[in-house]
Amino acid sequence: MNTPENTSKTTSAPAEKTDAQWREELTPEEYRVLRQAGTERPYTGEYWDTHTEGVYQCRACGSQLFTSKEKFDSHCGWPSFWAPLAEGTVRYLHDRTMGMDRVEVRCANCDSHLGHVFEGEGYGTPTDQRFCINSISLRLVNPEES
Repeated sequence: MNTPENTSKTTSAPAEKTDAQWREELTPEEYRVLRQAGTERPYTGEYWDTHTEGVYQCRACGSQLFTSKEKFDSHCGWPSFWAPLAEGTVRYLHDRTMGMDRVEVRCANCDSHLGHVFEGEGYGTPTDQRFCINSISLRLVNPEES
């Protein structure tokens, strides 16, 4: 995993939009989570317990971020992945809000907030990481559509 000081780079041009454009394109709840680093309530999102095969894209810009192959049941109330789709699809930032020291995960293409990544929780995944991602930050598409 890249450290917050060593953020990933994307191979395509980043999505640059004004705040007004984001507000126009996203629902109020999507905007709150994706652009203002909000969090959806646990066990309420569309993908927290789905096992459908596919690719998870950024809901804001459509970049491919995760696949169902790396998704696992962590029982935390949000979709959990043990790794992103590929190096450079997400970037990492220190997050010291809410009295915690965490690592925030953002889309490398449009800088939208996705969730957080945690390490060393003992889930037994290949990376020992849990990417805890808001459902509303994602869109699941069939592998043939991606």
